[in-house]
Order: sequence, then structure tokens, then C-alpha cells
Amino acid sequence: MTNNSFHLSTALTCVFAAVCGLTVANIYYAQALIGPITHEFVIAPRWAGSVVTLTQLGYGAGLFLIVPLSDRSENRRLILLTVAGLVLSLVGAALSQSAAIFMLCSVAIGLCSVGSQILLPLATHFVAPALRGRVIGNIMGGLITGIMLSRPLANAIAATFGWRAVFWVSAAMMTLLGGILWRMLPGYTPQQRLLPYRTLLWSIGHLLIEYAPLRRRIIYHGILFAVFNMFWTAVPLLLHERFELGQSGIALFSLAGAGGALAAPLAGRLADAGYTQMATWSAISVIGLAAFGSEWAVRGGHLILLAVMALCLDAGVQTNHIVSQRVVFGLNDAARGRLNAAYMTAVFFCGAMGSSSGAALFSIWGWPGFAIVAALLCLMDLVMFAVESLPSRK
Repeated sequence: MTNNSFHLSTALTCVFAAVCGLTVANIYYAQALIGPITHEFVIAPRWAGSVVTLTQLGYGAGLFLIVPLSDRSENRRLILLTVAGLVLSLVGAALSQSAAIFMLCSVAIGLCSVGSQILLPLATHFVAPALRGRVIGNIMGGLITGIMLSRPLANAIAATFGWRAVFWVSAAMMTLLGGILWRMLPGYTPQQRLLPYRTLLWSIGHLLIEYAPLRRRIIYHGILFAVFNMFWTAVPLLLHERFELGQSGIALFSLAGAGGALAAPLAGRLADAGYTQMATWSAISVIGLAAFGSEWAVRGGHLILLAVMALCLDAGVQTNHIVSQRVVFGLNDAARGRLNAAYMTAVFFCGAMGSSSGAALFSIWGWPGFAIVAALLCLMDLVMFAVESLPSRK
């Protein structure tokens, strides 16, 4: 049962944001370290992408297999177990002496990084419904910052101390945050403790059928997240080829996306104030314009303008994600874990599709290929949202 006397403090909200950011960052460290890792383990270039892919597959599996457990298991224990598993996986990656062991640890890192997706719904149990968007926005701000800073942070540590140091540092940080959570994290026991695990997973499909807002939010944000991943997969190739930037310059450019985290708290407040429709309209429009406008920036050789487009694109994606999560979490208080699992698994799959197509589009049609496809996807998203928003469809 929920501790009804407990209220989420500002300090604990900051802890939640830090934990979410540093936890999810572990999924992206390998993207920055793929060069030295594949060199040390003598991994063929055609298999180099597996270093990143296996971590993402582990995360996707965790979203579907572990996150739903938060609807039937004591959440505090479940979160602490994922943090402990993450620390062990990070230490294993740092100590690994073969490609097979490292890749096994990579899957485990992704699998155990889903604790953030248990922590976020848990936080909403301890705040009034009118404040849920604000809390989601504040915590997501930390999570987004962790994602965007993970690559430059990994590059900086690896350049000085080697790639293994990145995993040692992360393991130390997660151990520290695990201790803080052990002291501060409140207990929460769901009412559906006797629900069998197979039934729990099977019910995710029923939730998709039952809740039209869940299906719509998956479509809206899945498309935008695909565009987001298309951009950040293709833009390093563009920066190297068109602007002749090295690894350090590309890392600095990626900091432009971190500014998108500033939109998270504002998005949460807009959702609480009842502006979900307006925020969604604005987010899709801004992303489409930023994607299309990036081609003009590239054609003119305007690197700063391209960074501004990246900032706008990231801010739009984070805004839509937060208002979507507020909608999803409000559908059924007893099924927030499964609702989040359905939403995040589907969105993550769309993002993976975007990652795989971003480099391909750039290699075949150059940056105009990305800009046109991304703008068309956003236009399609906007048309679907307009149709669904008609009074007759409510």
C-alpha cells in the first residue's frame, strides 16, 4: 500500500532526477566509446554497432519484462535491486577481458537501467494529481540531461583515463545514489500482489486495446522519437563530412541538445494547467520545422544555426514526451507500471527504427534525405493528431 502520510519533497525530487539521469546515461556511454572498445577487443567493423545495440536490446527487454513488476512488487525493493544489478554489470564491463564478456555485461547494463522507468511512475503516487505534470517534468529534466551529457562525459573521461574508467566512475556514482535511495526512498506496495507474472505481461495487450489515449500517445511520440534518433545518428556523420569536426567538436555540438532539458519543467506545468493539446501541437510543429530548417542551415554552412535547430528539435521531443507521460500515467493508477511499459517499449522500438534509418538516409541521399523524410513524418503526425482532436472523435 502507499504510504499516504508521505509527500514527495523537493530534495527527494532532485534525488529522483539525478538517479534517472545517471541511470539512463549508462545506455549511451558505449556510443561514445565504440572506437576504443572495438579496437581493444579486435571487433570487426561490421560488428562494431553490436556494442551499442546489445545495450539497447537489454533496455528494451527490461522495459517489457521488469517495469510491469512495479504493479505487483514492492517498488522500493525492486528499484534497489535494479541499481545493485546495474553496479555489478558496470563493474563486469570495466573488468571484462573479452568481447563476449563485455557484450554480456552490456546486455545486463541495459536490462538493469530500467530502474528509472519504475522510479518515475512511483513518484507520481506521492503527489496530488494536479501536480503530476510538474513532478514528471522536473524528474524528466534530470533524465534528459543525463542522456545528452552522457556522450561528452564519456569522451572526456576516456580521453584522460581510458574507456574502462567510464564504467568504474559510473559504478561508483550508482553505488552512491543507491545508498541515498536506500535511506530516502519510501515504500510502496501495490494492491495487486497476487497477480501472476504471465497475467501481468498479458494484460499489457489488454491495456493497449482498452485505452485509446495510450495508443494515440504511442503513435504521436513514437514518430517524434524516431525523428530524434534519425537526427542524432546522422548528424555526427554530417559534422565530420560537411564541417570537418573531430570527435571533440562533435561532442561539443551534442551539448546543444542538452538545452532541450530546460523545456521539461515547463512542459510539465503546461500539462498540469490543461494545455496538453496546445503543447502537443507546438511540439510536433517545432520538430517538423527544425528538421526541415536544418537543411537550410547545412546548405548555407551555418553551424550555429544547425545547433539552434538541434536545440529546438530536442525541446520539442521532450515537451511531447512529458505531456504524453502525464496522459498515460493518469489512465489507471493501479496499472502505471504496465502502462509505462507499453508506452516506453513501443516508443523505444520506434526510436531504434529511427537510429537504424538515420545513417542509411544520410549515406544514400545526404542531409536533404533526412530533412525531407523527417518533415514528412512530422506532417503525418500532425495530420493524425488533428483528426483525433476533432470533437467527434473525443
